[in-house]
Amino acid sequence: MNKATERIRYYQNENGPVIGVTVKPVIERDGRIFKDHTGDGLLTAWKDWRNTPADRAASLAAELSPEEKIGLLFVNTRKMGLLQEDKTKVDETGLLDEEIVEQDESIFNVEKTYGTTYTIQKMGIRHLIFRQNPQAADMADWINQLNQVAEETAHGIPMVITSNSRNENGEVVFGMNDAAGVFPAWPGTMGIAAAVKGNGPGLVDTFAECIRREWDAVGLKKGYMYMADAMTDPRWQRTYGTFGEDPALITEMISRLVPGIQGSESGVTPEGVAVTIKHFPGGGARENGFDPHYEQGQWNVYQTEGSLGDYHLPAFKAAVEKKASSIMPYYAKPAAKKSLPQYDLSSRPVPMTPVGFAFNRFFIQDLLREQMGFTGYVNSDSGITNKMAWGVEELDGPSRVALAVNTGVDLISGSLDVGAAMEAYERWKHGYYTEQGHPVPEGYRPEQLTLSEEALTRAAARTLEEEFALGLFENPYRDPAKAAKVIADRDHWDAAYDVHRKSMVLLKDKGVLPLAGQRLDGKRIYVECFRKDGKAAADETEKLRESLAKDRGLALAENAGEADLALLFISPSSGEYFHATSGYLELDICEDKEVTDVDGLGRPADTFHRETTLAGAPRIREIAGAVHQNGGKVISCVNFTLAWMVGNVEPYSDALLAGFDTCTDALLDVILGICRPSGRLPITLPKNDAVLAVDKDGVCVSHNDVPGFVKDRYMPDSMKDENGKAYAYRDEMGNYYEMDFGLSC
Repeated sequence: MNKATERIRYYQNENGPVIGVTVKPVIERDGRIFKDHTGDGLLTAWKDWRNTPADRAASLAAELSPEEKIGLLFVNTRKMGLLQEDKTKVDETGLLDEEIVEQDESIFNVEKTYGTTYTIQKMGIRHLIFRQNPQAADMADWINQLNQVAEETAHGIPMVITSNSRNENGEVVFGMNDAAGVFPAWPGTMGIAAAVKGNGPGLVDTFAECIRREWDAVGLKKGYMYMADAMTDPRWQRTYGTFGEDPALITEMISRLVPGIQGSESGVTPEGVAVTIKHFPGGGARENGFDPHYEQGQWNVYQTEGSLGDYHLPAFKAAVEKKASSIMPYYAKPAAKKSLPQYDLSSRPVPMTPVGFAFNRFFIQDLLREQMGFTGYVNSDSGITNKMAWGVEELDGPSRVALAVNTGVDLISGSLDVGAAMEAYERWKHGYYTEQGHPVPEGYRPEQLTLSEEALTRAAARTLEEEFALGLFENPYRDPAKAAKVIADRDHWDAAYDVHRKSMVLLKDKGVLPLAGQRLDGKRIYVECFRKDGKAAADETEKLRESLAKDRGLALAENAGEADLALLFISPSSGEYFHATSGYLELDICEDKEVTDVDGLGRPADTFHRETTLAGAPRIREIAGAVHQNGGKVISCVNFTLAWMVGNVEPYSDALLAGFDTCTDALLDVILGICRPSGRLPITLPKNDAVLAVDKDGVCVSHNDVPGFVKDRYMPDSMKDENGKAYAYRDEMGNYYEMDFGLSC
């Protein structure tokens, strides 16, 4: 069987789009060529590329059956057949995974999943999330095959393949970076923010343009990116995916990324990639860092009057103004009892209805659509109708689906439960509550819990408009060879590496850096890498030593007692992304530290457990002692995925550098003086455990909902020093590691 890539026929319109088809015919009319999606020879309004995306979407949505519209409601993860170990469960091309899983369980959901062909052709699914990491050509081949399968259906609606970001460095983390090592790897998002703070926002435009070209080349036309959340509680695990804590900077980043990736200031273009900005109305206001992927994190807490509007909404306003294609609400629900008054854009009090934001009519309809003017579609986070249905747990699956859609959600992520949606539609059609007399759950109206034809059509039209604007109805196909060439573009990789260098923040230097000239001549260097996983650290140390000796020509010492200089690369890790920790997320760089447990309500318990964020952490002091005894110097580089406390590192370091998933070569370029450090902190580093202390009622001494750079306004006077500061770490040189801090050398 020939692959779709081998069957594509292209037709070029003069002053119009390229038409790409595999199995359907084309229509020639008025000297122009149109794709005949239905094969009936009729040039209906939605087939005519001369019409606007909105008009075409309305035309097609009105023509679709309820089953087809329901298929457009869902998006979930799909794997490639090419990477399937069991080759009996792939299609004839080897590209599509056709495995049936009776109980496919993820952290979001448990459901039966079907093969790719069945999912597209029988279930009507047109949105899929891709998390695997193949080469660019294989990815393009796979997406082409998906689109051929879709083209074979009655209306030939193309596929929209979505991914989380693929252009940042670091370990592959589910939910953040799905393809480290294939696409050009920029530093982590906080690293990009650090580089912008020190070098200006122009580099964001280059970043966005690289993403747009690369994603479009392989056929990835929608991205769950980027996070407009302001990090206000440092114990939030998802800190690593933010641009830090500065609302002004985040707003600037979003203002440039959205049009840069989508292709224009007025929305998505055929050459662009649709952007989904997350997590509305700001996921950073965590209650003591707990994430809403688990029960203890289900609340957004606003301890500070007006913090929602002051710190959390500004970047989302920018996303709306720049015509972001879609917005993703967070799982959490607002906590009225634990919050002070918040205000909408008209300075009216915000109702704190305790249901998840995807089910919260005020936040979706009143605030996002009516007040902020959002005209795109709402894409829920994964699992809102299943494991993370916070505030609507009493409802069954069909009612949750209906409530989400009636609230304003147009695409439900983390599920392909077309059965639940069909049941919700049947309940509307047959008067489940009004005619059959079934009891209506308390607090709801029948029309909220059933899916009408009108609601299905509205949601379908919104997501279809994106497809038309992206040009997918004309040509969803891509050339695998061209995709590989675009991903390999040397200019893209060089631009990424330049920002790695610019992301480095120099926090401390006692006249040690750069290591060049006399500071390096004749010196023997001890090198050690530290991680939470001791074996991984040892392996990394061995590889780095080999590279330093071979590629950098450095003289290495076998142990610290023989060294004139020590280079320590410190990469802590804390907690698990999708699981609650026994206590609050640990930010101390420590090994086997005794910390307090928390109870089911997230309050301190009377029991304790041990936490390690860095295996061998006490060795940092030992190494420093040995090197200093020789009259030598210690240079430490800490990788900040969270706002680490550096009290177990800084006092023993003569120079201290901050990286943010920054590649080792770029770190070394700064250390060795090939380039100068120019980054500035995008976050504030907390001083110690005391400034994150939680009382018996679960209330933190530093407000969860305000950024680090303003936390001192709300800290007790008894904790403040002679400069009126309490929250930020202060080093032996007297410098506070606050947002925007950074030295030069």
